Amino acid sequence: MKRLKFALLIAILLIGGIVLVRLWANLRERRASEAAEKVPKVSAGDATQVMRTVHLAEDKHGQKTWELEAKSVRQYEGQNIMVLEDVKVTFYAKEGRIFYLTSKEGKIYQDSKNVDLTGDVVLTSNDGYQLKTRSASYHHSEQIVSTSDPVEIEGEQIRMTGKGMLVNVEAKTFRILSQVKTHLKGKNKV
Repeated sequence: MKRLKFALLIAILLIGGIVLVRLWANLRERRASEAAEKVPKVSAGDATQVMRTVHLAEDKHGQKTWELEAKSVRQYEGQNIMVLEDVKVTFYAKEGRIFYLTSKEGKIYQDSKNVDLTGDVVLTSNDGYQLKTRSASYHHSEQIVSTSDPVEIEGEQIRMTGKGMLVNVEAKTFRILSQVKTHLKGKNKV
């Protein structure tokens, strides 16, 4: 009988000890968590530099090649990313054409020179063509502009819609990838 009482006492002490150790460990974790919450965290949203109302331009050999305006620019040096708000870019092509590009947001990856545009992306040419989509990406090394979003292109005599787009800037080729619909405007409808 004494052995049974002794075994029960040991079991109770072991169980009590385990419960106390777990409670102590949980208390330490909670205190460490509360202390970590008091320390301000640096998140991806914390820019290293912020500029308001930005206007940039590039000239090559005395010719203006592009101009950029943005409501604000946030730079993230650790990630080598610049985030632009309310983007307006004017491109001056060699043959005299001018292209105007707008979007709500743009991300420039400084290492690769790739660009992602999101939110009401509109490209307008000075000869009356306009392209609209939700987002577009420019891959600098390949000189390709692409999107998987719906695309709408409108000019004086034509309106095209589809899903997805691929533009090879160097080869000067343009493709709508799927669900293409074309509507010819004007007096001579086909």
